[in-house]
Amino acid sequence: MVSMIDSVLVSLTLAAQDAAGAGADGATAPAAAAESFFVSGRGALFGWLVVISVFVLVSIMKARAGKVFKVRPIAGLSAVDEAVGRATEMGRPVLFIPGIQDMDNVQTIAGLTILSRVGKTTADYDAHIEVPVSRSLVMTAGREALSASYLAAGRPDSFNEDQVYYVTDEQFGYTAYVSGLMVRKKPAACFYMGQFFAESLILAETGNSIGAIQIAGTAETSQLPFFVAACDYTLIGEEFFAASAYLSGEPDQMGSLRGQDLSKALVGAVLVLGVVVMTVGALAGGLVDLGSVSRFFQSLVGG
Repeated sequence: MVSMIDSVLVSLTLAAQDAAGAGADGATAPAAAAESFFVSGRGALFGWLVVISVFVLVSIMKARAGKVFKVRPIAGLSAVDEAVGRATEMGRPVLFIPGIQDMDNVQTIAGLTILSRVGKTTADYDAHIEVPVSRSLVMTAGREALSASYLAAGRPDSFNEDQVYYVTDEQFGYTAYVSGLMVRKKPAACFYMGQFFAESLILAETGNSIGAIQIAGTAETSQLPFFVAACDYTLIGEEFFAASAYLSGEPDQMGSLRGQDLSKALVGAVLVLGVVVMTVGALAGGLVDLGSVSRFFQSLVGG
């Protein structure tokens, strides 16, 4: 009991000394409480956020008002009707692979958006489409997307939920199944839209060996060379993400795409201006303070 009382008294004494020290300092407590809500030095990034948001919102409003924006033709998306039409004429199925990642991956979402467009085309042409997936949530989302496509085409009775089915989460087990499916059923058109890894070349080469028209799209830079080498058409990087706006033609998506393009053009113009000013300053032989100019453009772009 005595030792416990002693320990309590020691603790109280130390606490009193700490409080006295903090009071004598005077600025310690207020300094800890006075924290800024915004991160200082990031005003340029906030300004860019506002500018980009304005570009996107204004573009969406114009698109809703009926303004038609010109979009550069993308060969891979323009060939969708040709690929599905060829499969219909040959009486062979269409194969669609939405990558091997789950629904938390943005490339999977983009792939399912393209599936909606491909599914509507197969419904119009009365072609058969198969969508084997490697994630259960992707199967559920794929069924919903394909069902909506058949409904939009006016043929809801032609949809069969077994067209979208789960295989396995295991990467090369899934690859082996899809490769075997290609060899057995010989689809006339193969679509690879999503995130892929080492299986990309296996799938693309198998599809090439059966003579299928192949259209691929991914933002995985390490796999793009394999798709370019083995497929007829490849959506590279941003073309893949712009495909949803390109295929749907919805005002909100087209306006958002236009606003992003304007923002990129503005950022590019600022960078080019900075390079030009720095080059002229270097050639002028000290007439321009290159350090000040460099710091100005760095702060302008949020560096």
